[in-house]
Formats: sequence, C-alpha cells, structure tokens
Amino acid sequence: MKPQNVLIMGAAGRDFHNFNVYFRGNPDYKVVAFTATQIPNIEGRTYPAELAGKDYPKGILIYPEEQLTDLIHDLKVDQVVFAYSDVLHELVMHKASQVIAAGADFRLMGLNTTTLKSNKPVVSICAVRTGSGKSQTCRRVADILHDLGYHVAAIRHPMPYGNLAKQDVERFASYADLDKYECTIEEREEYEPHIERGMIVFAGVDYERILRKAEKEVDIILWDGGNNDLPFYKSDYHIVMVDPLRPGHERKYHPGEANVLAADVLVINKVDSACMEDIMLVRENITQMNPHAVMLEAASPITVDDPEAIRGKRVLVVEDGPTVTHGEMPYGAGWVAAKRFGAGEIVDPRPYAVGSIVDTYQKYKTTGNVLPAMGYGEAQVKELEQTINNADVDLILIGTPIDLGKLLKLNKPSQRIRYELQEIGKPTLYDLLERKFGHK
Repeated sequence: MKPQNVLIMGAAGRDFHNFNVYFRGNPDYKVVAFTATQIPNIEGRTYPAELAGKDYPKGILIYPEEQLTDLIHDLKVDQVVFAYSDVLHELVMHKASQVIAAGADFRLMGLNTTTLKSNKPVVSICAVRTGSGKSQTCRRVADILHDLGYHVAAIRHPMPYGNLAKQDVERFASYADLDKYECTIEEREEYEPHIERGMIVFAGVDYERILRKAEKEVDIILWDGGNNDLPFYKSDYHIVMVDPLRPGHERKYHPGEANVLAADVLVINKVDSACMEDIMLVRENITQMNPHAVMLEAASPITVDDPEAIRGKRVLVVEDGPTVTHGEMPYGAGWVAAKRFGAGEIVDPRPYAVGSIVDTYQKYKTTGNVLPAMGYGEAQVKELEQTINNADVDLILIGTPIDLGKLLKLNKPSQRIRYELQEIGKPTLYDLLERKFGHK
C-alpha cells in the first residue's frame, strides 16, 4: 500500500518526539510537513535530514500553523497529528474541525505509541497547566532521591529553538554548557537551577538517544516535564501538579486532563496563595477524576534578599514567559512578591515595550501588569533588555527561575524572587518516594 501522507502540528517539542519514536522509518507513513505555533520564530526551518533519517534526504519543512488548510490540500495530506500542549479542549476540536473540513483525518497519539521504556526507574513530574510548579517540585524530588542515596539526572522536555542537528543530544553539567549550546532564556530558566544543585540535565531532540546516554550515568531518571505535556518515557511514578489559582483548568486543557487521569500522585500547589473555595473545587474535581491517586497539598513560599528595599518603591515585575503568555496567568511570583513586600506601585511595562515584546502583549491578552521574560534568540533578548531599561521605575523584581541580571545589562537595581516547594501535612513527597524506592 502507498504510505499515508502525514502532517504533524507542533511547537518544536512533542511533534519532533512523536516523529522520532513512531513515524521515522515507518513504511506506512510519509511525514510531509510540520507546522509550528506558540514559540516565536520556529517556523521556516527544516527538521534536518541527519535527524529525520534515510527516507527524508532533504529533511522536513516546518511551516506556520496559519497555513494548515492550504498545506493539507497542496501536500495531499491524509492524516494530521496534533502534537503540542497547554491548549483548551475546545481549541483542539476547532483544529480538528479545520482538518476534517479540509479532507484529512485528525489524530491524537497516546502513551503506548509515544513513550520509551527505560532500563532505570523513571519518576515523572508533569502538570495540568504550565506554571503550576513543576520546576520547584523537580528540585524537591531530586533532593529527596539524593538523600535516599540515588544518583539522579533530570531529562527536560525539549526546547530546541536553535540548530536542531547540533541540539540532538545535550548534556548540561556546568554554566559553560549553557553557553556551549547557546541556550535561550527559557532553557536557562529550566536548566540552571538544577546545575546550581550539582545535578546533570539532559535535553535535546532525539529522546531515545538522550535516554540511553543518561542511563549510563544514573540510578533513577527524573522526567522534568514542559507545559502540561505527558512524559516521553514510561513512568514508574507519575507526579502531577494542580493549580488552584486556575480552578477548573484540570478538566479543560489538553493534555493536562490526561495527566490527572494517569497520575500516581496529585499535588495541589500554591495553597498559600489560592482561596479556600478554589482549593476545595480543585480537590473535588481531581478526586472525581482520579480517586486512586495520592493527594498532597503544597505551598511555594517566596523569598527575597532584601524585603525592605521593595517597600514603597515603583517596581517593574518580570515574570516567567510561558506562565504569563500561553499559560494564561496574569501574574506570577514576582507580582506576588511586590504585593507581599509592600511595593508602592507595580508599573505597567507595556508603554516601554519594543519590537517583539509589543507583539507578545498583542498575542497574549491575558498577560497582566507584568513583563514576560521573552528571550527566544539574541534579538529578542536585546528587546527584553531595552524594554526593562526604558521603564521609569526604582527597582526590577525578577520572578523568573534565574537571575536575568547575569544575562542582561540593566540600568537600575534588581532583586531576584526565589521559591521552593513546601509540602503541607502528611504524607510528604519524601514519605512517598521512600515507600516507593527505599534507601539505596
């Protein structure tokens, strides 16, 4: 039979993974295109022949998602695979309707066809939405497993926004490695906190090769998820973060709902910030959805170096980019810190925005009175820096997981906001992981 023509809709992550583990070398399918969205400037590239395999000597072109209908017609697409995350169920079905009307089949791929089996135990940290607290939970789990005697490495959900062939397999053990792989701000936000703790981080494009390399070095693999995506590896212990600041989203977003249904442990985070009514609604929802999972509550307490330096000041708040853009949170830890420590005014960044930062506000209408730390490429980093330096404020509050002051030349004082996971009540993550894996 003639192979089916396939188009994969993605955002430079799950799409490449699904291709690698299922479609690459599969004689029943020919992938004729990728489409891209969510991340700036990832369309117009080519998934390189070195990664695509012998059936794709010219690689596979990546188009803007806006061209989807035309591509289905022009490339005679038989099947469209939806392969990105943190989207409303309703939006997924709108895309499905668009595909079906254009004549192609629409497909979502499940865990059996997209997860790889490790020869080491895998603990996965995922979430119902981006910005729910995966990063601090990963750090907490890594510390616990280290205390139990295990050597652990984190494998991070992909963020390959540069030269894909060079980013096939990446290993980060030092700050120099961040420069070696020309990491974006988003990548640094995820890798640097692990490196600070002396832990190795793997990432890249080909997650089977990444896994086999990591297995040689560690006792347990820690899957550090991105957005609200499912893990790429078959998980032995699946921990999922739930966010009561966005109550009801655990039922409304893809594939976050699937994460809840598959979870071994559900952590209701941010109980120190959310109202009791929303916490109880989330608890009721996830109890109905997955009554077999263990449920924990946790806080993400905020600390700053000098709280008194914030009091009464006019501040500009810089937040984690994905959380306040496609994560649809109007604010993050920086805004909470400004309120908690008595800032005189949180200054609106929009009048000072330049270039692609202006475009970001236009695209993501839910972003509040804060500045997303956009930095996908050198030009955008410069625009972020200029936006900050344009602002007429006394102080910059940096709510990202890294100190942007080390990457940007800022013309005014700044303070970094830090936050770690703190479980409330029993059992704790330590109790659960000790019960699951014991001491080495």
